[in-house]
Amino acid sequence: MNPRRVLSVAFGLAVLVDLVSLAVGSDLGHTVAKPVLMPLLAGYAALRGAPRLLVAALLCGWAGDSLLLSAADPAFLAGMASFAAGHVCYLALFKTHGSATATATATATATATATASVTASATPRVRAGLLALGYTAALGAAVALLWPDLPADLRIPVAGYSTLLTAMACAAAIRLGLVAGLGGALFLLSDTLIATGVADWPQPPRPDFWIMLTYAAAQFLLVQGTLGTLAERRAPSAAYGEVRSTTP
Repeated sequence: MNPRRVLSVAFGLAVLVDLVSLAVGSDLGHTVAKPVLMPLLAGYAALRGAPRLLVAALLCGWAGDSLLLSAADPAFLAGMASFAAGHVCYLALFKTHGSATATATATATATATATASVTASATPRVRAGLLALGYTAALGAAVALLWPDLPADLRIPVAGYSTLLTAMACAAAIRLGLVAGLGGALFLLSDTLIATGVADWPQPPRPDFWIMLTYAAAQFLLVQGTLGTLAERRAPSAAYGEVRSTTP
C-alpha cells in the first residue's frame, strides 16, 4: 500500500480503537488512541497535497485533543483555545480556497443566457443567506439556553468559542459544499454535546462515545470536502492545459 493508504487505514483503526474503548469504558484505550487521530489525518491530508492551513487546523485539533484528556479547568480552557485556533485556520482556508457560493461556478457555466446566469447565481446566494440565518439562530438559541447553567467563568469563553465554531460550520457549507458542510455541522454537534455536559444537562449513555464519533467524522469530512473541492477545480485547468498543448 502507498503511504496515503497506510495513513488512512491507520486513522480508521485508531478511530475504531478509540470508539470501542469509550463504549466499554477503557480509559487506557481512549488515552492512547485519541492523541494519534489528528496527526494521522494530517499526515494523510499532507500526502494528498492539502493546503498548509488544512494541516494546521488538524494539528490544532491534535493539541486540543491532548489537552482535553485532562480534567483540569486550565487544560479545558487551553484545549478550547487550541480548537478556536483550528477554526480560524479553517475560516482562512475556506476564504482562500472556497468560492463565495460553492455551486455558483458550476451553475453559471451551465447557463446559456445572461438572464439565466443572473438567476442561477442568485440561487446559491439565497441558499447561503438561509444557511447563515439558520446557523445564527441556532447559535443564539444554544447560547441563551446554556448560559444560565454554565459555570460563571466559562460563559464568555464558551459563547465566544461557539460563535467561532458556528462561523466555521456555516462557511464550510457555503464555500465548499455538502461534504465539508456536513463536517462542519457534525463538529458543531460534537462540541454542543461537550457544552451540555459542562452545563450538567442530561446526557445520553456513554456521551464521550458520541462526542468522539461525531468529532472524528467531522474532521474527516472537512478534509475530504476540502481536498475534493480542490481536485475538482484543478481538473478543468488541467484539461484546458492539455487542449492548449495539443493546439497547433
